[in-house]
Amino acid sequence: MGFKLRLKITAAFIFTAILFIAAPIFAADIDSARIWRAPDNTRLVFDISDTFDYKVFTLDNPSRLVIDIEGAELKANLDKLEISPTPISKIRSGVRNGSNLRIVLELKTRVRVNNFTLKANEQYGDRLVVDLFDTAKVANKPAKKVLPKANRKIVISIDAGHGGEDPGALGPKGIREKVVAFQIARRLEKLFDKHPDFSGELVRTGDYYLAHRKRTAIARKSRADFFLSIHADAFTNPKANGASVYALSTKGATSEAARFLAKKENRADLIGGAEGSLNLDNKDAALREVLLDLSMTGTLISSLDAGKYVLKNMGGVARLHKKRVEQAGFLVLKSPDIPSLLIETGFISNPKEARQLSSGAYQQKMAAAIYNGLVSYYMDNTPEGTSLAVNKGKRQRSYTIARGDTLSEIAQRYNTSVTHILSYNKMRNSTIKVGQKILIPAHQ
Repeated sequence: MGFKLRLKITAAFIFTAILFIAAPIFAADIDSARIWRAPDNTRLVFDISDTFDYKVFTLDNPSRLVIDIEGAELKANLDKLEISPTPISKIRSGVRNGSNLRIVLELKTRVRVNNFTLKANEQYGDRLVVDLFDTAKVANKPAKKVLPKANRKIVISIDAGHGGEDPGALGPKGIREKVVAFQIARRLEKLFDKHPDFSGELVRTGDYYLAHRKRTAIARKSRADFFLSIHADAFTNPKANGASVYALSTKGATSEAARFLAKKENRADLIGGAEGSLNLDNKDAALREVLLDLSMTGTLISSLDAGKYVLKNMGGVARLHKKRVEQAGFLVLKSPDIPSLLIETGFISNPKEARQLSSGAYQQKMAAAIYNGLVSYYMDNTPEGTSLAVNKGKRQRSYTIARGDTLSEIAQRYNTSVTHILSYNKMRNSTIKVGQKILIPAHQ
């Protein structure tokens, strides 16, 4: 080989090497980004195609949050994120040192920051989550809804399961548990608000994530008398079907299905990161947990009693998965002073029940069944100091006829007679139809 030819080959090799060195090497792609606004915080999520190293820090004058991700290429369009209701005024990005991505959030106000990563699951790949917590206090509800201590309404705290980055179970045709749960929860709130002696309070008022402990904290802040957590079940077998009612078990689940379900629901707290999980760093956490369980006996008895009323009414609308109130170790039910139930409205993994749960008419029937059950429980177990205690003798009950109902069963359930119901509602005969509303006479 001649000297000139060798020189050309060497020069070409060096040129190629220079190009290779100069070209940025990206180990991961940021494929998409999402933003969720909650009443007191903002969550920003980046979907990243591979493992990555990152750091997050703040800068002052002006306030900025900087996110550095090593070896990452930005493919998502951050300009499409809806930032107007958040503390973020602008998002910009650039490449540093050839292949390191820097994302800068320009902030309208100071925030408290929490960040963590999430491993890939059945819906998303690896993720970087950045939470911005408002430093200013936000009112949870309008002042007009603050209730007086005397002659007060019974407050029902209604928790729509999952939300935001946590979609819950996924059903056919993209139906998501978080959507169904929220729709039923809103219907329940309206039913309780229409009753002169009850007040419905939504725990989650939009599509955003809340840790389980945060949900019960919101219920306690609203002085809730009862906590209802609304869900839609899922199982590996699409033939699994039926609605269920769960109370807390302090000794373990009452069935294998209950154990499976509790593990699935409790796993959602991992999406919350350090800010939303249990206080594991606190040395007294284990002791507090023991004390918490010891204080729950009376609350658990009330939960189980109320669950029987709710389950009986739900049985008129849907097939029941179990004909008793089940028990499992749900974190969201671990409130020592508030009776609580977790309602599985059906199996979203079952195509037939998924269609039903997507129907507004069916959602209303399910909400009415839960409502009727809990109102009946409180009619028979009325707290002192409430307006219901004052008015119970005068108050008539409204009942919505569900599938499978008969007047004789309704009369027996409410400790009255068919004749009394017919006379009270000026009905000519005992013929009833699904969706019909009747008035139940107060106890004599």
